[in-house]
Amino acid sequence: MQIFRKGKGLGQGEGKGLGRGQGQGRNKGGAFGTGGYCVCAKCGEKIPHERGVKCTTVKCPACGHTMIREELLNKNK
Repeated sequence: MQIFRKGKGLGQGEGKGLGRGQGQGRNKGGAFGTGGYCVCAKCGEKIPHERGVKCTTVKCPACGHTMIREELLNKNK
């Protein structure tokens, strides 16, 4: 005869955790703020960042490559 105990074994718990571990996503949850530049990682072309427009949605006016936020480009170096 098997005895089933709550909280032991491979089953799901009751979900009474403390609610911790909320992920912060990219950039550790912080935004880069207004201003700054979008930079082409391929040719180095630099254009002013427009508020509300992600740099990754902008194509480089010089070579057509996808732009990246300057802060991210510098972070990876």
